[in-house]
Order: sequence, then C-alpha cells, then structure tokens
Amino acid sequence: MAPPSPRVVVEVDLKKKPWQQSQPLHNRWHPEIPSVAEVKVGEFFRVEMIDAMGGVVKDNDSAVDIKNMDLTTTHHLSGPIRVVDEDGVAAKPGDLLAVEICNLGPLPGDEWGFTASFDRENGGGFLTDHFPCATKAIWYFEGIYAYSPQIPGVRFPGLTHPGVIGTAPSKELLSIWNERERKLEESGPESLKLCEVVHQRPLAVLPTTKGCLLGNIEKGTPEWERIANEAARTIPGRENGGNCDIKNLSRGSKIYLPVFVEGANLSTGDMHFSQGDGEISFCGAIEMSGFLELKCVIIRNGMQEYLTPMGPTPLHVNPIFEIGPVEPRFSEWLVFEGISVDESGRQHYLDATVAYKRAVLNAIDYLFKFGYSKEQVYLLLSCCPCEGRISGIVDSPNAVATLAIPTAIFDQDIRPKTRKVPTGPRIVRKPDVLKCTYDGKLPITKNPSSST
Repeated sequence: MAPPSPRVVVEVDLKKKPWQQSQPLHNRWHPEIPSVAEVKVGEFFRVEMIDAMGGVVKDNDSAVDIKNMDLTTTHHLSGPIRVVDEDGVAAKPGDLLAVEICNLGPLPGDEWGFTASFDRENGGGFLTDHFPCATKAIWYFEGIYAYSPQIPGVRFPGLTHPGVIGTAPSKELLSIWNERERKLEESGPESLKLCEVVHQRPLAVLPTTKGCLLGNIEKGTPEWERIANEAARTIPGRENGGNCDIKNLSRGSKIYLPVFVEGANLSTGDMHFSQGDGEISFCGAIEMSGFLELKCVIIRNGMQEYLTPMGPTPLHVNPIFEIGPVEPRFSEWLVFEGISVDESGRQHYLDATVAYKRAVLNAIDYLFKFGYSKEQVYLLLSCCPCEGRISGIVDSPNAVATLAIPTAIFDQDIRPKTRKVPTGPRIVRKPDVLKCTYDGKLPITKNPSSST
C-alpha cells in the first residue's frame, strides 16, 4: 500500500500578512514561544513558509522596497513544532533531533524569488563599502531552473534549501547568546581590526520589541513585553542551528539538531531557491516562499554521545549536517583566489574574511569585462551555485580563499582567451539590476586600479 501524503502541520496564506496567518508565525528564538503543531517520530509532514521578508518585496520595477526595509521583522518562521516519540513522550533536553528533508520547493502559484543588496545604512552587506545602494533582481523559476530579466545571459539549476532551521534555545542558552552578543556590540567596531575592511553594521542584532512576532503569545500583555525583550533575533546561526544558510541542505539531507527544551520546538523558514557560498549580498540567495516535507527521529541522549562542547558549558555545541544526494552537476569551473591583503594593500594576518572578500572582488571585476555591471555580478554571486573554500589557513601571513564559478551558467565563454581586450568603457548588458540612490554619509571604497 502506498504511503500517505504528508500531513500539513503548518499552512500559510500568501495573501495575508505574517501576523494574520491562522497559525501564528514568529521571528525570534525563545523557549516560551508555544508550539503550533505536534508530530510523531517517523511521521511524514509538511511545513509551508512565507518568504524571509514577509511578502514586503514585490515583483516590480523598483528597489525602493529593499531600501526602506524594516529589518527587525526578517525571517518569519513556521513553527514551533513539538516532536514526540511513538509513545507520545516528548524530545528532552540532551537529545538529538534528526530531521530529514524528504522534499521541498516553491509554493504553487508563487514560482518566483528575489536577490538584493541592502542600503549601506540599513543592513549593508559583505561588500557594502563598494556597493552602498539598495539593489534588486527578480528571478523566475522554470522547473529546476532560474533566470532573471535584470541579469540576462545567465540560467542555472537551483539547489533549493531552508536558510533557517533550528530548535528552541533553553533559558540558559538564550542568556549566553544575549550576553556575548551584547558585549560585542558594546565594545564597538574600534576594538575589531576586521571592521576596518569589512564594513557591515551592526556588529550584532540584539533583542528588540520593534517588529517582534512571538506566535501565540498575545501582544500587549506583560508576558509579551518580557519575552520580546529577551528573545534572540534570527539573523545569525548559533548552537541551535538557526540561520546556517548551507546551500547544499536540499532533498535527502539530514540535520542533527541539539534539543534544549522539552519537545525540541522545531522551527524553519527563509526558503532559498539557490544560493552562492557566503550569501554575500546579505539579502542574498534567491529568497522565496516554499514548503518542506520532513520526517523526524529522536536520538535519546544524543548530545552527550555525539556532540563535544566547544566552550565553557555543555550547551556550547553545534548541529551536524548530512548533505543529500541531489545537486546540480557542473564539470567546468573558473576559480578566483584571494589573500589576506586588503584593497589599500595592507597585510592582514591569516584573515580568511579579508581573503574571501578579495576573491569575490576579483571575480566581480573579471566578469565586468564580459559586459555585466558590477552590481549584476554582486547579486549573481550571492545566488548562483558558486563554491567558496578556505584553501589555506596556516601559511603565514596569508590565508587563501577561493571562489569557484560554474562556467555553464553563462551563455558566453567567460574563460581567458587570446583576443584583443578593448581599452574603452565597458558595454554593459541592458537591462541592469534595479537600483536606488545612496543618500548616506559613510565613505565608499573604490578599487584604485579599476577604470570605473
């Protein structure tokens, strides 16, 4: 007898706002956010999700929605989902929750997504000092493929995945997060040498009641105010999983998540049709609404058996990820290298972030020579299936990072070849990405060797 279709445990209505959904969504991590559904181990179930920005970004000819984005509302998560075993006994702190991704994809009738870069003074990004203005590209899906009218001449298969998936933190773990991230924010950028060359702000995203969604906890009550002031933002990945943005976490993958509260309280969201390693534009990947079809297994006492704490408490652990067998197959790549020397020529010591920035900038300036604007390449590298690597992390003083781009995604040969290189202004393919002006005051970095 054929197995039953997956049970829909979280359903969304794309015509409604995030706070209007029949099963309330949440955009914070907190142990007291109540579950909205319960599943048993081995059960085949389906979770639907709205896009990370909650439907604010539209399929139109403007990037104003990106420029004016309220970033306190990002990552609208479906859940929490309580997980119990065959006897109805809930997952317990110290267990591992093995979550298998059986199937996933865009929601029917909503087969499109977007990639963008935030304004430098409202979110920023990895290369915000080079690209300070808000930009946007729309992507349309044809089965497994994506194409964009704003970045012509490119088409590639997507490796669809959830950007955010995790379990609820315990009160102790939540306190650890808030304390360490608050100390980082209070210390200021002056204490961090990396902030001199990687200009993304803020240093950390601390709890705030602004834009806060807490599921079934009623807004305006003393309980809501207390939890909203404690609940962690969903921007970074942490010990519970969270915003890991692992681009290969697609069909057939498994995630082994630590359990910190009774029932595990699994939540997920931030679906991506495709992503490049690093999701460099920050509003990166191809953001979309979507669904996951999942199965869970509880591994009793799995945290102690399989996870070694890398910190002062037993809570300082991280999930394990098992990548599935489905992924695009590319045989030819063009690889760009970066070393830990910044754009001013200053040497940094084994700094992999500076090295990766250099690799990305090298790739952007290279593809600019083939008729693309630099903004087009910036967004493309955030969402196409490119591969980032740390190639060297021990050879003083230079860390070496690489960025490999599959050549088959382009409709032209982008390899170096014997030809006369034009010396005049580059001819940019039209149309370009959608852009807003940058009206801020922060200094902008220019490549001193670039012609533009």
